[in-house]
Amino acid sequence: MLANPQTYFAELPDPRRQTRNKLHKLEDIVMITLCAVLCGFEDWVSIEDFGCENETWLRGFLELRNGIPSHDTLSDVMGRIDRQAFASAFGQWMRQSLPALAGQQVALDGKSLRGSRDGQQPPVHLMSAFATQARLVLGVQAVADKSNEINAIPDLLAQLELAGAVVTIDAMGCQKSVAQAIVEHKADYVLALKDNHPTLHEDVASWLDYCDASGDVYQVESVEKEHGRLETRRVVVSTELDWLEAKPEWAGLKAVAMVESTREPAGKARLHASVQRRYYLCSIREPARIAQAIREHWRIENQQHWVLDVQFGEDAHRARKDHSAANLAVIRRAALNLLRDNDSSNVSIRRRKMRAGTSLDYRQQILFGQISPDST
Repeated sequence: MLANPQTYFAELPDPRRQTRNKLHKLEDIVMITLCAVLCGFEDWVSIEDFGCENETWLRGFLELRNGIPSHDTLSDVMGRIDRQAFASAFGQWMRQSLPALAGQQVALDGKSLRGSRDGQQPPVHLMSAFATQARLVLGVQAVADKSNEINAIPDLLAQLELAGAVVTIDAMGCQKSVAQAIVEHKADYVLALKDNHPTLHEDVASWLDYCDASGDVYQVESVEKEHGRLETRRVVVSTELDWLEAKPEWAGLKAVAMVESTREPAGKARLHASVQRRYYLCSIREPARIAQAIREHWRIENQQHWVLDVQFGEDAHRARKDHSAANLAVIRRAALNLLRDNDSSNVSIRRRKMRAGTSLDYRQQILFGQISPDST
């Protein structure tokens, strides 16, 4: 089970001045917010209501020397906490909970918080690291907008203990500096290659297309039937890279790969099939591992981004003041991790949230990994 997050959020620097109007501990405000989100409460007024209804339970682990903060206080203080410090506390908690990532796949991807758009100001954009097998968010890095993902990736990688892991990133992260950083962390990578490197993309595509036509490649093929269509995926890998002039510039590069996806709509002739080819730079050679890494990268979309939007209403949330959007996003990811890791059942996230809202025993288990003998 995950470690108790309270210990890590208690170390956050308090952005408020020390005055007589400072009535509530920062730790209390953060934990009330986390507990409320864990139980399905999403706006500041309902979070205050949750605190008032559960004050007796909350006093079991919080001081609450002046009772439950108002929704205005919750919003104001959560918005003023430095977002980098908040993300760092989250990262420290996850490093303690999942200290070794050897054998894990870590997918990196960005997500815009659409509801945080304010007039001409773009929405807050977050880069996340997601352990695809463990289904846990490992780290978060806020950036100004999607175009700044490149600058955020090294900082996000620095939060993780990556030795022995395989890191997958979409085309935005296909950079020489990113490959170098991953190798320096003693990890491997599979990086999507697109037209942001036009010459390299053209060279790799031409080479793999030629090798594929000649049959001089390693291949892995899979066939799936779902959503009313038949999809055939062929992964073609070449470890012969002597022809590639740019090879010395990419640290650890050992193979290039192509994924050919053929989709055939159900009940239609093959001439209606669509074929798409995508290309990758890899620091691993084994075709089966490369195929698995490419396939599992999309779990960050299906098991993190989609769940946050559908089950936590992230895209619809209109928190905008100061750092409140970014900090609430971290709270949601902490809640998602707790709901996933501290319950071994097969019930949905929605049912887990509902149960946490109605059962103190279950809420105690999810939050702290244990059941309080005093809870009822």
